[in-house]
Amino acid sequence: MTPKLLLDALIPLMADLSRELHDSERYRRLLDSLRMLFPCDAAALLRLDGEVLVPLAINGLSSDTLGRRFRVSEHPRFRVLLSNLPPTRFPANSSLPDPYDGLVEAHSGELHVHDCMGCQITMNGRPWGLLTLDALAPGRFDAVDPASLQAFASLAAVTVNVAERIHDLAETSEQERQRAEAYRLAANQSRRELIGQSPAHKRMMKEVRLAGPSNMTVLIAGETGTGKELIANAIHAASPRARKPIISINCAALPETLVESELFGHVRGAFSGAVGDRRGKFELADGGTLFLDEVGELSLAVQAKLLRALQSGQIQRVGSDEEHKVDVRVIAATNRDLEEEVRLGRYRADFYHRLSVYPLAAPPLRERGHDILLISGFFLEENRFRLGLLSLRLATDAQEVLLSYRWPGNVRELEHVIARTALKALGKHPERPRILTLTAEDFDLANEKTPLQAAQHEEQIQSELDLQNGSSLRDAVSAYERRLISASLARNGGNVASSARELGVDRANLNRMARRLGLK
Repeated sequence: MTPKLLLDALIPLMADLSRELHDSERYRRLLDSLRMLFPCDAAALLRLDGEVLVPLAINGLSSDTLGRRFRVSEHPRFRVLLSNLPPTRFPANSSLPDPYDGLVEAHSGELHVHDCMGCQITMNGRPWGLLTLDALAPGRFDAVDPASLQAFASLAAVTVNVAERIHDLAETSEQERQRAEAYRLAANQSRRELIGQSPAHKRMMKEVRLAGPSNMTVLIAGETGTGKELIANAIHAASPRARKPIISINCAALPETLVESELFGHVRGAFSGAVGDRRGKFELADGGTLFLDEVGELSLAVQAKLLRALQSGQIQRVGSDEEHKVDVRVIAATNRDLEEEVRLGRYRADFYHRLSVYPLAAPPLRERGHDILLISGFFLEENRFRLGLLSLRLATDAQEVLLSYRWPGNVRELEHVIARTALKALGKHPERPRILTLTAEDFDLANEKTPLQAAQHEEQIQSELDLQNGSSLRDAVSAYERRLISASLARNGGNVASSARELGVDRANLNRMARRLGLK
C-alpha cells in the first residue's frame, strides 16, 4: 500500500467527519475507502444489536443483505470475530460456514475456497460491530497488514461515533432516553421490525416519530397486509407509554354479541356463560395502548358505546352499573375508506372524527420500490433458518420478478410467497442443498391471484359444471350464491355485518338469502 493510495483513501473520510451526511451515505463512503485500501470483492459494516448483527452498509453483496439479521449464535465466523480484538483472517480451507455464501454479487454458488477476514469495531471499550472483507480467490489478503486493518477499524469507530453524536444532537436527552427504552422494550416483544429505505417508508416513519410521543388517537389506514399492527407497535414503542402494555383486538374476528364483553368486560351472570367477573381490553390496557385492528368492521351500536369511552375514559362492564375510569391511548387500523363509509351512512361521523385525530397512511408495497428486496432479505433469512439451509438467496431474475409484481396482498403476501416458494424449491432437489437459490421460475407470480379472485374463479367454473351436468339455471344460481355467501361468512368468522359489507348487500337481505339457501 503506497502512501499516496493511503492518503487518497483517508483524506476524503477525514473531510466527511465535519460534514452533515446521512448515516447510510457516511457508511457507504467508509466501505468505498476500505475496498480502495484492501483488495476484496465484498465488504460489510455490521452493528451488534444484542445477539443480532444488523448490516448498515454493504459493498459487493446482494442488496437483500441489508434486510437480513444475522444471529451471532448461528454464524460461527461472526462469533470468532467478536471474540477477538485484533483482526482475524480465516484459512482458505476453513470448515466454518461463511454467512455470505451465495450473497457475493461477483459469484454464484457456494464459496468453497476463498479469503475471508474481519475486524471488531469497539466503542468505549465494548464491541460495537464488525467490518468484514471477502475475496473470491485465496491468497488475496496475504499482503494485508493486520495493523493497517486495525487502524482502519479505529477510523471506522470514529466515523460511527461522529454519526451517533450528530444524531444525539438532533434530539433532547429526555427524548433519546424514551426512544432507547421504547425500542428496547419493542425488541423484547417481537422479532419483527419495520424495514425500508424508500421515500414512502421514510415519510411514514417520520409520521410515526411525530405521533409517538403525543397522546393523540391515531388511525392507521392501509391495504390488507401493509403491516398496520407493526406500525401501531412502533408508535407505542416511541411513546411515554412504552413501559406499559399494548393490547390488541381484532374487531372483525369477534361476533357482535361478544364485542362489548371483550372491550369493556363483564360481571358474573351478565349473560349465559358468564361464570365470573372478567376485565375487558380497556382495563387490561390501562396506562398503555389499545390497538383496535379492523375498526371499520364495528357495528353502529358498538361505535356509539366506544365513542363514550374515547371521550371520557369511562367504561362500564356488561351487567354492571359501576363505572371505571381508565387511561388508555387508542390506535386504530382499517383497510376501509371510512370517509366513504361515513358518507354512505354505514359509519358514525362523530366516531370517525374521534378516531382520526392523527391519520396515518401505511403505503402499499408496490409503492416502496427496492424495499421489496430488503424485506425479502428479512424473510429469506427467517426461512433459511427454518429450513436448515446455509444460505437462501434470490437470483437476479427473481429479484426483477419481485420488483415488477403488484403485490395485492402487500408485505403479508410477500412473506407467504417467499415461505411457499422456498419450500417448493427445496422439494425439487433430491438431496438437500447447502445453498438454495430461488429463480423467477420458482415464484411463478404471473399466475398468482388474490384470494377473492381465486374464489370467484372457482365459483365460475363450478357454476358452469353445474349447468353442464343438467342443473337448471335457478339451481345453478342458488348453488353459486350458497358457495359465495358461505365462503364470505367463513372469511369473516361468521360475522354477517362484515360479510354484507364485503358482498355489497344490505345486512337484512343477506340474512334472508342465507335462510333461503339453508345457511342458517
